[in-house]
Parts: sequence; C-alpha cells; structure tokens
Amino acid sequence: MAERKIALVTGAAQGLGLATARRLGRDGFKVAVNDLVDDGRLSELATELDGLAVPGDISDPDATSAIVSRIASEWGRVDVLVANAAYMTMSPFLEADPVEWWRHLDVNLSGHFRLIQAVVPGMREIGHGRIVIIASGWGVIGQANATAYAASKAGLVALTKGLGRELGPQGILTNGIAPGFIDTEQLQVDADDAGITLDEMRRVYAESVPIGQIASTEDIAGAVSFLAGPLSSGMVGQIIQPTGGITRTRA
Repeated sequence: MAERKIALVTGAAQGLGLATARRLGRDGFKVAVNDLVDDGRLSELATELDGLAVPGDISDPDATSAIVSRIASEWGRVDVLVANAAYMTMSPFLEADPVEWWRHLDVNLSGHFRLIQAVVPGMREIGHGRIVIIASGWGVIGQANATAYAASKAGLVALTKGLGRELGPQGILTNGIAPGFIDTEQLQVDADDAGITLDEMRRVYAESVPIGQIASTEDIAGAVSFLAGPLSSGMVGQIIQPTGGITRTRA
C-alpha cells in the first residue's frame, strides 16, 4: 500500500481552507491544518481528519518556521502546500490605512513566500512536491476599494509563475488558483463595504457572473484537489481561474 502523502493547508479554520482540508482528507492525504490561532475549530478539524493542528501567524517568520518544523518532527515532510490563508479589508484608496496595506502584504504575500521557503528544502530532499497558491480573480483584474488585497493577490500570481519556472525542474510543481466570488464568511467584508446585507451581496455578485452563480467552497476545493494530485503533472506555473467567466483569459 502506497504511503499517504502529507498536505499543509493554511487558513483552514473556515471557508475555503476548511473545505480544502476536508477534500484532501477524502483524497487520502494526511492533513496538517493551520490558522492564526486555535480557538477550538482547528483542533476539532484535526481530530476529524486524524490530522495535525499547527496554529500560527504566517506573517511572523518565527511562527512560520515553527509550523513546518512541527510537521517535520511529527510526520517527516510536507508533500503538498496549499497557501490559502488571507487577510482582507476594504476602503476607498485615498482612505486606506498604511498599516492595513502592510498587513495585506505581510499575510497574503510575504507570509506564504516565507512558508514556501520553509517547505521547499524538504521537497527537494524527496524529489517532488506540489505547491498550490490561492490567489484571487481580483489579483488578475483589480477591484475598487480592495487595492491592497488585489495587489497582494497579484503578487501571488507572479510568485506562482516564477516558482513554476524555478522549482519545476526539481520536481516541485507550483500552480495557482484565482477564484472569483466564493460563498464564504469573507463576503461579509464586501457586504459591509457596499452597505448591503450579506444575502443582497450574494445576489449582486451572482448577477455579475456570466454563469449566474457564485462558487461554493467545494467547487474551489475540487480545483485544489486536481492540482495537488497525480493528474496535474503537466501543470506548472499555471493560474486556474474558476470565476464563472468573469476573468476568462486575462492572465
């Protein structure tokens, strides 16, 4: 029987990260789950998946190193990294707080930059790996009142492409996903910015999507499953855009 591969999913306490951790668990992975803190949800998920809870703020270099070291000490390696943790606030550009700008970059971009640096040596040692970076459709086309978030996610698009070229020859395949509107808790930030209810926000976004609906977390988790698995061996440095037709071929 083949040895189970090991996946680390960041931002796993809720939303897309939660759905992805459960999907990879069903796919047969041993799953380590990370989020900013463990308020009970992370350890419960780890118990559910017979996995490992590794809380920590990925914007903190020491915490990032500790997360990977803990997995290495328990399980020996990381075969798949799903870089999903994200921070998002919205405001008009001229009202943007510089502190918020840097928080977006520290979590969404720099945090995963450091996390990838931490897992790659182990992947090199075993001669293979998968890195799945969760960017955003807004990182491709931009979005009013979300400049910092969109800029950080655009950085992840470029990071994906650069790592695809650099790490691909070593058997470490990096790809990204730039989703459109997903039905997660994060939609509340959008609704608050628009001054409407969450249900109204869902309706407005669905009406703007060519297929007439926003994605479920399971939809996007399916794309992660593909990129993390053996059928994606020809995918390197690619950005999959499951946006319901909003972005189409713009990246």
